[in-house]
Amino acid sequence: MTLVLTDLVATSTALARTSSRLEKRSLIAALLGTAGDDVALAVDYLTASPRQRRTGVSYRTLGSLPEPAPVTSLTLRQVDAAFDALAAVQGSGAVAARAAIVGDLFGRASADEQAFLRALLIGELRQGALDGVVVDAVAHASGCPLAVVRRAAMLTGSVSRTAAVALGGGTSALEQITLTVGVGVLPMLAGSAPSIAAAVTQVGDGASVWVDCKVDGIRAQIHKDDNVVRIFSRTLDDWTDRLPEVADAVRRLPVDVAIIDGEVIARDVSGRPLPFQETGSRVARQGAGAVSLMLFDLLHLDGRDLIDEPHATRIGELARIAGPLVVDHVVTADAGVAERFFETVVAAGFEGVVVKRVDAPYAAGRRGSDWVKVKPVRTADLVVLGVEWGSGRRRGTLSNIHLGARDAETGEYVMVGKTFKGMTDEMLAWQTARFLELERDREGHVVWVQPAQVVEIAFDGVQRSRRYPGGVALRFARVLRYRDDKTPQEADTIDGLRSMLAEPDSRDLQDV
Repeated sequence: MTLVLTDLVATSTALARTSSRLEKRSLIAALLGTAGDDVALAVDYLTASPRQRRTGVSYRTLGSLPEPAPVTSLTLRQVDAAFDALAAVQGSGAVAARAAIVGDLFGRASADEQAFLRALLIGELRQGALDGVVVDAVAHASGCPLAVVRRAAMLTGSVSRTAAVALGGGTSALEQITLTVGVGVLPMLAGSAPSIAAAVTQVGDGASVWVDCKVDGIRAQIHKDDNVVRIFSRTLDDWTDRLPEVADAVRRLPVDVAIIDGEVIARDVSGRPLPFQETGSRVARQGAGAVSLMLFDLLHLDGRDLIDEPHATRIGELARIAGPLVVDHVVTADAGVAERFFETVVAAGFEGVVVKRVDAPYAAGRRGSDWVKVKPVRTADLVVLGVEWGSGRRRGTLSNIHLGARDAETGEYVMVGKTFKGMTDEMLAWQTARFLELERDREGHVVWVQPAQVVEIAFDGVQRSRRYPGGVALRFARVLRYRDDKTPQEADTIDGLRSMLAEPDSRDLQDV
């Protein structure tokens, strides 16, 4: 059975129109039940994760598209073949070659299919098909127990591969999937808490908790099989060639076979962590400037799977084989002790802490309450310069706001980022009316507004940026509230944000 793109696009459109997790699960399960051999591709596209990680397609490539086809019969396999062709283009003439492939593909697509493909290629597909929802849908469509599907997804590192196994072979096929050295495993993720006290209460509930120093470097999952070492990124890309010094350090460990979780960071001459952007730059240059390895978990050791063992057991084994490389930690039930440790690691240049349940297993691929991160929160009062019309559930409202900091010398406002996070339905309704009142111009889906509205933004740090004219951008910006009590002349300055670049906890926006 071959799945046509029209059916997948119809499901994607329906997903964007509902906020109900159960309805999303049902929609995805219904599609997967008809996908046949194209199950993996369907999951890849619904989760905005084409197997071709990079196609070279940009906004410019998609700037001039052919008229939509009145009738279409494009299949997912044909789309996949076109993406393969795009990924293979390189060298002189690449721009023209990509444009020709894009023109041919989009010329065979309907208007709705063109919109879907465009969003998929440039990373703007947002309809709520998160991995957790898709895993639920796979269990629903296949009749396999949810716990079995979740574990298989964890061990394969791929929801799409798990879906194909579940729909093709059922529970028995899923249960044959095991932890395999050399095959990337989805990383365990941490939830968030606003304070140390909240995290200790949430995780420990009166019992002792494990408090790790949080290293904001690049996640490194390291697989060692004798002298063969492979290093996977957070997204399970193979970065072994980029991190030769890390591979060498792992080869020297007194262990034959292991899967270890950690991060790599760049340090200055005193050993203090450098900003994330410097770490990313060094990794991108493949060893241009040393990075160091810091470890915080152990999944497998010499033939023994440890993912179901308590956290304390895993770290005990990790300390035995790699003691100097293990991140600093304290074990305590006292929020005051944890708070003092937090202050110490932040002062040392690290990002914060992760509070962990002492007896927690390694729940790969999940973000739950067994690990909870706490970081210092920064805020800034900025001015809204423009707003983008929303899509999916936010269609018909002004959603993504453009943020500006004040230039104290010129009195102008300099863009430092965008965000659509932290907005309630009530806030969306209010800001739609407010910004239409302030509208001064439109450009495509962007409404440019008079710089009159101040908004309080929380963010994790400041990074250098070539995208924005001020040379800086905010990391993980989210709306706290609108400040009608402040005038734009009271907004924070671009120089104030630039000054944060020199601070030890400034970070880049994303992994390299």
